[in-house]
Amino acid sequence: MADYVAAVHRAYLEVAKTHPPAVRARMPLLQGPFTVVAAGVQNLHVIATREPLPAPVGPEVEIGATFDVLQWTVRFYDPVVLPELGLIDEGAAGAGVRVRRALGLATHLYHLVVRPGAELGSHHAGHAGAGLANAHVAAARDFEAIRAHARGREGLVDEMEGAARAGLVRAQALLAREIVPWDAAVAALAAEGRPDPNALRRALLAAVRGDGVRSGR
Repeated sequence: MADYVAAVHRAYLEVAKTHPPAVRARMPLLQGPFTVVAAGVQNLHVIATREPLPAPVGPEVEIGATFDVLQWTVRFYDPVVLPELGLIDEGAAGAGVRVRRALGLATHLYHLVVRPGAELGSHHAGHAGAGLANAHVAAARDFEAIRAHARGREGLVDEMEGAARAGLVRAQALLAREIVPWDAAVAALAAEGRPDPNALRRALLAAVRGDGVRSGR
């Protein structure tokens, strides 16, 4: 598991190095040390967070690691260490949320779900890390564009970007509506029970670009 996490992060960094410094500076995993929780349910949930965790006790295990500028600690949990994990039905909707709730995590940088076996290999890890990096780059570029078009609302965009980095989906939805309260597409996405943050961000970008055109900016 620790090797899988390291391979994810190596792939992430390789993609990051292909982008300009300012873009790299906005990529969540490049902003200082973080913790990766590996939680075993039916599948393995690999969750990165900047929330502090207490020192390991009893059977708990942690492994520290670094690669280039990345620094992280892997913590391992299963139903023996954390019995609440054994009560989670991964066949039901919202299992990922329930795993994070059992761990007490309110925010996360990423959440991967990995099936034991072949998916723990370096090939799968490389794809996962590259996918994460590309998603984080896309978000960084979109928020920069939103900020450029949402004159006078840059502070709200900063808050929304912070919520996106922390994995706070409902906060992103509320802030998107605050930035463009007139836009029906953003309002509809924000009103969903579990808004898609990528779709919400793209709709917000389209809305502020359209506002800029109407305003002559």
